[in-house]
Amino acid sequence: MAVATLTFGDRLAEEVERKRSQLVVGLDPLPDLIPVEVRDDVARFCCGIVDAVAPHAVAVKPQLAFFEALGAEGMAAFAETCVYARRAGLLVIADGKRGDIGSTARAYAAAYLDGEEPLADALTVNPYLGRESIEPYLAAARRYGTGIFCIVKTSNSAGDVQDVKLSDGRLMWQHVAQLVAEWGEDLVGEHGLSSVGAVVGATHPRAVSEARKLMPQAIMLLPGVGAQGAKPGDLARAFTSGPASALVNASRSINYAFRGSGDDFRAAAGAEAARLKSEIWSVSGW
Repeated sequence: MAVATLTFGDRLAEEVERKRSQLVVGLDPLPDLIPVEVRDDVARFCCGIVDAVAPHAVAVKPQLAFFEALGAEGMAAFAETCVYARRAGLLVIADGKRGDIGSTARAYAAAYLDGEEPLADALTVNPYLGRESIEPYLAAARRYGTGIFCIVKTSNSAGDVQDVKLSDGRLMWQHVAQLVAEWGEDLVGEHGLSSVGAVVGATHPRAVSEARKLMPQAIMLLPGVGAQGAKPGDLARAFTSGPASALVNASRSINYAFRGSGDDFRAAAGAEAARLKSEIWSVSGW
């Protein structure tokens, strides 16, 4: 099967170089934290954040769970936000962490990644059900130039699964990282980056460094900066495969920056995104 003319890795790399930014802004609409004036209109809140961060970020990462929790209106807001963000020039990474058997995975791929104008540019997926569960997303990536980010080492304390030691001495997450590298070998674009990326928690700097060695062509999505306590300065080694080889995600520290500043929520989000963009670019060494 032929690979799409412009891969997700290439599209991302061009945006990173154009904006000189590796910032991804997560969209976590929590009704208790949203400003009162937009509390009943999640789409308006999210689109306001998009407007504020568009000059500074390369992508937004709407967290599907928070939209799903709001029922049909929440899912309508999710779709509206995705369309709005793409029109604003941002890539959209749908954070669904989908993982299931082949037929169900094909349905998820159709929902988010298939078509000439897919709802999202990339989707987070759970690879712990094996190659069968990933293949439909790889097929979508080949056809439509979309991408995936496979969960490899999460920012929470999941050591009871991910840090299990295998018979050859490797940890479980390291084995998964090697699989991710292999799955993405035929989806590497002209910038040397694969459309099969990996989620690696920024709260584990040593794991970030090890993951880069195991997956030299994978784009690493690094959550955990901001509210979870990780610092951009801990992540320099993630960028050794190029300026677009890692993306740093911050969500609530940007979404709800207004709560500590007293500013309009859009102004506060834009200021925090600008600050993080500059700090991350400096840390990356490019």
